[in-house]
Amino acid sequence: MTLRIDIGGLPSERLRFAASPLAELTAMLHVLAEPGHHPQLAGWAGDVWTGLRPELAERLREAEFLWRSSRADFLVPARPQATLAEELDGVDRIDDETYVTAALVTTCGSNRVHFAAPSPLADPTARERVLDLAQARGALQEAFAERLLADPSAVRARVRDTLEQCAEAFFDAAWKGVAVRLATDLRLKNDLLKRQGIGAALASVSGAVTLAPDGDCVIVDKLQDNATSAHGTGLTFIPSVFGRPHLVAVHAPGWQPVVQYPVAEPGPAEPVSLATVTLRLDALAHPVRLRLLRTLARGPHTNGELAHAWELSPPEVSRHLAVLRRAGLLTARRHGRYVRYTLNLPDLTALGSDLLAAVLR
Repeated sequence: MTLRIDIGGLPSERLRFAASPLAELTAMLHVLAEPGHHPQLAGWAGDVWTGLRPELAERLREAEFLWRSSRADFLVPARPQATLAEELDGVDRIDDETYVTAALVTTCGSNRVHFAAPSPLADPTARERVLDLAQARGALQEAFAERLLADPSAVRARVRDTLEQCAEAFFDAAWKGVAVRLATDLRLKNDLLKRQGIGAALASVSGAVTLAPDGDCVIVDKLQDNATSAHGTGLTFIPSVFGRPHLVAVHAPGWQPVVQYPVAEPGPAEPVSLATVTLRLDALAHPVRLRLLRTLARGPHTNGELAHAWELSPPEVSRHLAVLRRAGLLTARRHGRYVRYTLNLPDLTALGSDLLAAVLR
């Protein structure tokens, strides 16, 4: 399961490593929305939440679907600029259709949701379909989608103002230190790219990013089966301090491929019993369950949503979810008429090091 980015014949200057203030800000916002993904940053997140004005805290919650389970594509710029203001100006130049589509994909919570013509901005049937999908995600998602479809300009202006308030509240102070670390990483990457070529540069990005033997394709090892091309646009790699452990890849049709990779050191894992490790490995030894985890890693989902996303029957999904729950990898919680399943991210994240620790001891 990989994302393959075709770079055959791509001029060397079209492959770039650059820092992005906007991408780092939204990585920080993801930490604030999902602190369980980033236990090493729990103290920072707690301090930020404590210091936020109530109005700004509420704004972050009302728009968190743009960065919580996945990142809206326009928040990971293909052509990073020196300042946050310049990058926000670039977002402002995106047309409403493109902006709304990217926002709705993250709000409705599925990388398999596509909003082709007719547009939900103009077609009542398409609009109702989108609102139904958002409603299944929750009341806040439904309300955000309604506002976005009713008045895209107002929502866009409010989102920009929220991000600018975040800059004043916590980003500007954090960026001073982060920018130094990113600059150090970029010097290494660009030197490797210049002196040893793309293969060496990619090897320093992550063990999950490699160059195909023929040199025509960048392979990103993620639980997905997708392909895109950098022809005519290029490929951008953006380092992140706050992004660990995520390797974010923008590859939707119409967007230039971008990969945001972590540069921070991983935190230590807590060992668990060999019996627990064995149970979890058995639970993961099935491709369907891996696909379900791929979707659940983006946020809580219902049985019906998972069945729709992977074109499976609800009873089949239920059987696989039961196995994952027995292994302690999922929790279930009822919200009205929906039961949503949530991934136990800390235990899944630690499974590799837990296995090694269990073998060594």
